[in-house]
Amino acid sequence: MHKNKYFLYSILFLLFFGATMNAQEKTMYPKNEFRGVWIATVVNIDWPKTNTDNVEKEKADYLGILDTYKKLNFNAVIVQIRSVGDAFYPTELAPWSRFLTGKEGLAPSPNYDTLAWMIEEAHKRGFEFHAWLNPYRATFDLNKKQLSPTHDVFKHPEWMIEYGGKIYYDPALPEVQEHLTKVVKEVVDKYDIDAIHFDDYFYPYTVPGKVFNDKASFKKYGAGLSLGDWRRANVSNFVHTISTTIKASKPWVQFGISPFGVWRNKSADPKGSDTQSTANYDDLYADPVLWMDQKWIDYIMPQLYWSMNNSKASYSKLVKWWSENSKNTAIYIGHASYKIRGDADKSWNFANEIPTQVNFARSFKNVGGSAYFSAKWFTEKNFDVVRLLEENQYKYPALPVAVPNLKRIVIDTPVVTEFVKDSTFYTFSIRVPLNTKVRYMVLYGANHISKININDATQIVDKIAVKEIDNLITFSIPAQKMKQYKACAVTFIDYFANESTPTTVALKKSFKIYSPAQPNENR
Repeated sequence: MHKNKYFLYSILFLLFFGATMNAQEKTMYPKNEFRGVWIATVVNIDWPKTNTDNVEKEKADYLGILDTYKKLNFNAVIVQIRSVGDAFYPTELAPWSRFLTGKEGLAPSPNYDTLAWMIEEAHKRGFEFHAWLNPYRATFDLNKKQLSPTHDVFKHPEWMIEYGGKIYYDPALPEVQEHLTKVVKEVVDKYDIDAIHFDDYFYPYTVPGKVFNDKASFKKYGAGLSLGDWRRANVSNFVHTISTTIKASKPWVQFGISPFGVWRNKSADPKGSDTQSTANYDDLYADPVLWMDQKWIDYIMPQLYWSMNNSKASYSKLVKWWSENSKNTAIYIGHASYKIRGDADKSWNFANEIPTQVNFARSFKNVGGSAYFSAKWFTEKNFDVVRLLEENQYKYPALPVAVPNLKRIVIDTPVVTEFVKDSTFYTFSIRVPLNTKVRYMVLYGANHISKININDATQIVDKIAVKEIDNLITFSIPAQKMKQYKACAVTFIDYFANESTPTTVALKKSFKIYSPAQPNENR
């Protein structure tokens, strides 16, 4: 019965796309698309695999995740660096995470800056690095014995509210917001990240029979608002503060949030979605529509963790709703790879559920990509789904496009000063531009200069992290990867994710252009 039902849905889906074939053909292999994966560290969901692994194994496992998703042509990792008032980097504001070292407050041995290393390795492979923080969750349970004496639970018990078997920072307290802002600012200032990322944990999900006891804060700061409006204002004020803090420090660093997948149900608000579900606005006191309207966030990534035709909250209805209600931001879709063959909804038993979802999302012009929770589900299992994605939706690389608030024209174009090829490598040297801070070079290949088309994803050869030495950007590509091409093009990607116009190079023979060094005073 389930098979017949799913077959019927597939036929209806194909008929739908038959009616929009021209639009779908254009997006089968999009050149620009965000493809991200959440790497969860809390309770060792994805990485490290256990909190007793030595540093060498931890590093090997992290690189294994990166290499798996690089092969699948992903281009962003969303790495959890703070989950329960702890840190995966050295800081005076929080103890080292026990999920990294086995004991909270204990540094890695041999000691190294885990976050700096993770960022560097991600960038080497062409990934954006989105630093994922859970701001309000202070503990994962009530076992305080496993906490460091330097944890905020002990340093600032007046900030804490116990609820549903966990401890939370009180979002209403100005000193809590100030402290959490310092946490974010330190990461932005100190590390070469591409984005700060929050997920769906604002006020906690409702636990039946339990009350989130913020009466004292409400009495002190409520200012005549209803409890719901006051809580939403607390969250929105914090989101606004984080946004301005990030941009004041590094304007190119994005601020993205992946809220729960339902804003409001239509039964509560005619502007809401046709769903019957927990809702951001009413239950988590989060208002992502307001954040988008006010341009406080750069991207929204709703967690649409339902099947295409779920009766309570269908993926298809929610993609359409978010597409129609997302303003001023990039919009990406969060997918539930963790549900494959592991959910009461039997639609998840079919390998093509997620590929179908990707195709559906691509049919909406303003939906710019996808992310998957979480990393282990495509590294250790579900290889049939991986194969479908690898051979179809993600057959070719793609580049994340600049988010709306960061779009700009890159006025510099690459000047190739030297090209050398031998049996092992093709090596390019490009003059460092005067006006552009370059994050990556992108290399395209074709069988003739006249055939170069940088809008064609099939021509992307590689995306290379830039290292500037003696006013030059130099990189090498294995000859085995390049010998099929007679010509190539190179472009700059700046720190805001904008791409320059291309410079083409004939690959017939090596060359070197001699020119006087240019002053680079504007940098």
